[in-house]
Amino acid sequence: MSQTTLLDNVNHHDLKIITEHGARFGDNVNQVLTFPSEYADVHREYPILFHRDSASGDYQSIALLGLARDENLFLDESGWDANYVPAVIARGPFLIGLHGDSGEPMIHVDMDSPRVNRSQGQAVFLTHGGHSPYLSRISEILQRIHRGVAGSADMFAAFTACDLIEPVKLELQLNDNERYIIDHFSTISGERMAALTGAQLESLNRQGYLQLAFYVLASLGNTPQLIERKNRRSVAMVS
Repeated sequence: MSQTTLLDNVNHHDLKIITEHGARFGDNVNQVLTFPSEYADVHREYPILFHRDSASGDYQSIALLGLARDENLFLDESGWDANYVPAVIARGPFLIGLHGDSGEPMIHVDMDSPRVNRSQGQAVFLTHGGHSPYLSRISEILQRIHRGVAGSADMFAAFTACDLIEPVKLELQLNDNERYIIDHFSTISGERMAALTGAQLESLNRQGYLQLAFYVLASLGNTPQLIERKNRRSVAMVS
């Protein structure tokens, strides 16, 4: 149960946030939502897959972090082992909420988060009430998420119109006795991408979606890295 409230520099003047990563902060997840606005960074580290909501039929993007339930292969004793932390994780206890009748997006904070306290971590506000450098960075992350949420539907509509989305089944063989099958996801079809007409390519490029489709395709090249991380972790547990 979260206690989400509008962030302000009076009630939260001395608020501090623990920014390290660990299972106790809920970081031990095998997938996390990701957005077109961060594909350029995410595709260098994690496989990007599409999940279709069974109720609404809408597509969402996820970054694959692990192979088993509650397994994050990028999380170790020293923290998050990657150059880029997905925005949904990096935002910590903060989120954007629509405020008042105007519906203006404003920063909210989950006061029940184990990261939130008054004694240790990064200060949210400066002594005289201004945004700390940490909060300024969080604001940029939240804006990236906000843009990504707003643009996802149009991107998936463009991909669907070009018939680019297809189911994918990843079969990952770790050793002679251990194999993982990851299905119920979709991706961009490389074959259909190659068959796009000039008009379709121009339209996708003009809308900014062509590069995003290439990012998704390229991200699948990170799948072997998951196997390597899984194998290293298994060896470490045995030893």
